[in-house]
Amino acid sequence: MKPSPRILIVTGEASGDLHGANLAKELYDLDPQIHIDGVGGQRMLAEGVHLLPGIESVDAIGVPGLKQLGRGIRTLQRLKKMLRENIYDAVVFIDSPGMNLRLAKAAVKAKQHVIYYIAPQIWAWGKRRLSVIQRAVSRMLVIFPFEESLYRQAGVPCNFVGHPLLDVVQPSYDKSMVREQLHVPKGARVLGLLPGSREHEVERCLPMMLEAAWEVKKAFSDVHIMIAKSASVSHAGIHDRVKGYKSLQVAVVDNQPNEVMAAADLLFVASGTATLQAAIIGTPMIILYRVPWLTYAIARQLVKIPDIGLVNIVAGRRIVPELIQHDMTVTRLVPEALRLLHNPQLLDDMRKTFQEVRDALGEPGASRRAAECVLAEVQS
Repeated sequence: MKPSPRILIVTGEASGDLHGANLAKELYDLDPQIHIDGVGGQRMLAEGVHLLPGIESVDAIGVPGLKQLGRGIRTLQRLKKMLRENIYDAVVFIDSPGMNLRLAKAAVKAKQHVIYYIAPQIWAWGKRRLSVIQRAVSRMLVIFPFEESLYRQAGVPCNFVGHPLLDVVQPSYDKSMVREQLHVPKGARVLGLLPGSREHEVERCLPMMLEAAWEVKKAFSDVHIMIAKSASVSHAGIHDRVKGYKSLQVAVVDNQPNEVMAAADLLFVASGTATLQAAIIGTPMIILYRVPWLTYAIARQLVKIPDIGLVNIVAGRRIVPELIQHDMTVTRLVPEALRLLHNPQLLDDMRKTFQEVRDALGEPGASRRAAECVLAEVQS
């Protein structure tokens, strides 16, 4: 009898840990005897994944800063050694292409079978990474429908499995009930702030979001401010910044981003997966982001698309305002927020366009389909 496979799952940031955990859960369900090692976080650990000791998560994203780069190099060297010393039936890389593509090359050199789940965004960064993928990746598992044809045209075996967010975001929320659970004053307008899942994002985005919320509060006295705090961000990173805005009576909600989104009338969102979450839930938003100037200058030379918000990319046009880098200022954000809040029809129009985004993401069950593809690949 053939032994159950040994799988290694390598994730990056907080969302990678979530997707890795959901993938592991489905793999265990399909084959309870499977052995899964992983590089990830508490969610993967909770699903029974054996986290590799002494190896940090792979979180060098896009064009990393110096601290990320140094940490990433150390992680890279440890993982290369581990890949040489342990043979798996498959190594599954999830997102984080800045580091994971380097590891994929090392994995192939170590005679590992490489599967990539949540593909590098070659449609955004150009095709310079495609040659690495063609040499290193045995199968791509993609989450956007337009990616499948791109990879197949390049000769890379590929399956569209749908977006895993559809497995973790409810198809609908009872807004009144969610507001009651979050202790929102009756009749209040709710402005939700989602400053990101990384400390450096919070550091750059939250002060400006709070300053803009202060100005919005002057125009709408009934505005209730809520911050969705990610589990990967320290309490100090949020609460120290909120102290200066006591009169705003800001509510900090731990680890319930979906509920904050469902309760809100308008969101200020740091660009990332959260923009898709908000679109699935159906809450209007303004997308914000800022990185160090050198990182931005390099990225502008590499990025091949006009918008960076995933919700706009999936829609194929700008349906949500983006205030990026030099445009991410209080003087730009406040008028945009007031324009939307003063015009309920604009908010309704945005909600209606979100249905297009939800439809484009496929059907729920992405994690299950991805797990079936992984097992089919290692058993073929």
